Amino acid sequence: MKNLRKEFPVLTNHTYLNTAYSGLLYDSLLEHRQEHDLDFIIGGSMFRENSTKLLNNLRNTIAGFFGSSSNNVVLTPNFSLGINTVLNGLDKRLKVVLLDNDYPSVNFAATNKEFEICYAKIDVNLEQNISEVVQQHNPDILLFSVVQYTNGVLIDLDFIKELKLKNPNLLIIADATQFCGTRTFDFDSSGIDILGCSGYKWLLGGYGNGFLLFKDEILLKTTPESYVKAASASIYDKSYTSLAARFESGHLDTFNFSSLQFSLNKLSQIGISQIENQIQELSEYAKQELSKLQLIEESVIQRKQHSSIYNIKGDQKLYNYLKDNDIITALRGTGIRISLHIYNSIEDIDKLISVLHKFQK
Repeated sequence: MKNLRKEFPVLTNHTYLNTAYSGLLYDSLLEHRQEHDLDFIIGGSMFRENSTKLLNNLRNTIAGFFGSSSNNVVLTPNFSLGINTVLNGLDKRLKVVLLDNDYPSVNFAATNKEFEICYAKIDVNLEQNISEVVQQHNPDILLFSVVQYTNGVLIDLDFIKELKLKNPNLLIIADATQFCGTRTFDFDSSGIDILGCSGYKWLLGGYGNGFLLFKDEILLKTTPESYVKAASASIYDKSYTSLAARFESGHLDTFNFSSLQFSLNKLSQIGISQIENQIQELSEYAKQELSKLQLIEESVIQRKQHSSIYNIKGDQKLYNYLKDNDIITALRGTGIRISLHIYNSIEDIDKLISVLHKFQK
């Protein structure tokens, strides 16, 4: 991965531990983006004539990368727009389970509507907590982030699969923005019905692109009857009236979506298994070293699986101290969040630990 690091200019002068806030752009992606706009300048509308082919290729790439069917891939500028479109089409008399203190774009998307809301607590017994809430309240929808944005708690996806088998009528919707691109994942064999993701973090696609994956028939089942009737009776072509068009209305930006295509190809060339191994190695090493300093939550330490996001004990003073030492992190929740990706290294973690030692003295 050392050769890969050379493609990321930010790493020349900084220890970047902030992918959970924003993934990095890199040299070859910049070249692609410049070529895109050059082609647009030269071709104008003739360039845009190829946009349908480009977007269809992206749907195929997303489907192949995440184990879905291209017919069930919907493109969206970001997760938040996508999930709000989904929820806006559902009966507001439904009951929704959320995780307390989950990502605001997840929870607020549900709480600002008229759904009946109940919560499961995020702690070392997260999965058990969800089971108990589902059993007690018999909800219609479970909406959650696969990875918690503040402390990196990773939900057990085998548990989600079992939960779906036990509750086949439960609509399971997941935000995977902090998950996609970190490990191998097969959507079709998962228990998740709808999975959404923005592409600017671990997928390294830059801003303005994202997608939703739907299980077979779920897109139809979650589309309002009024829309289906209007679409079937419409004189307009399917680009305006398909089920996906409800999410993809208006023009999609080929600059942003081709960037996602480029980065998915880049990640595929590296190999998702190799990426997963690299991230897991970094995460386990960080957990080990941060545990020695007693800087991470006991509930995180006790969980069997974890992501590569950690929240360490600290405040604005420590955040500023890290920044003064060219370590880029984020203030989140009650502490300081660090997050690790393939362009990070053991040396990055060692530098963090060294600086933390100096701060504690």
